[in-house]
Amino acid sequence: MSESFIPVGALGEGFAPEANILDETADLAGQTFTLHFEAPTTLRIAEGTASWGVHTDVPVRVTSIRPGIYVVDGIADEVSTTFVLDVDTGAVTLVEGRLPDAETRAESAYTRVRRGDEPTGVAARIVHGGIGGPPADPHAPTTALVGLRNKYTYSPSEVYEHVYLTPNLYTWHCLRGVEEGLADTDRCHHVAIRDQLTLFVWREKIVPTLGLILIDLDSMRTDGKIFGNDGFDAGSIVSFPVGARAEILNVTTT
Repeated sequence: MSESFIPVGALGEGFAPEANILDETADLAGQTFTLHFEAPTTLRIAEGTASWGVHTDVPVRVTSIRPGIYVVDGIADEVSTTFVLDVDTGAVTLVEGRLPDAETRAESAYTRVRRGDEPTGVAARIVHGGIGGPPADPHAPTTALVGLRNKYTYSPSEVYEHVYLTPNLYTWHCLRGVEEGLADTDRCHHVAIRDQLTLFVWREKIVPTLGLILIDLDSMRTDGKIFGNDGFDAGSIVSFPVGARAEILNVTTT
């Protein structure tokens, strides 16, 4: 049982063996999408890379948890960048995550909240838009997960539970694995992608971490990534894929 928090790099090493991650897909290779956010953005996808804005040939992981739903995920200039595309409905969501600098990460959560800031220094920008124009059914915040207590098996050795408390807070608890015995309550965001399919983003405050997963309650599985620093510093960045088999343990209603 772990007695202390570990860096994200060590977490990735623990998750890697026999991980329940999705295979990558080449479905979108060679395609170009005009994405309409505040301003149009052209996303060009090649085999294993993508280009958008000023970023060219960024290594990306492209996966599909459901037909028509694609996650294009990479890191551009130390910014975690994830496009969630629904090519059937024409809706798209962009999530950009930034880790705190050395000065910010040295602050305590108490110092931050006393100043009026959030407890975590991890920042996330989430914007919704359309493919080729405004979508008829855009992605939007949701409370579909609130009240659920779910169990996630990431690999034979890594098992967690999540308790979705509110639209902004959730509790994670490692039942088995490299963080066994550890738990915390952190900031989060819920976005409805399709019925029974939620984009869930969380931002941890003790070890600066951005997590992002699609939770499919039809197939009872997840797909996404975890982004942070390799060690306990603001140096090298690590991002690794995660996926899990899901089980609903309990539902709390008011």
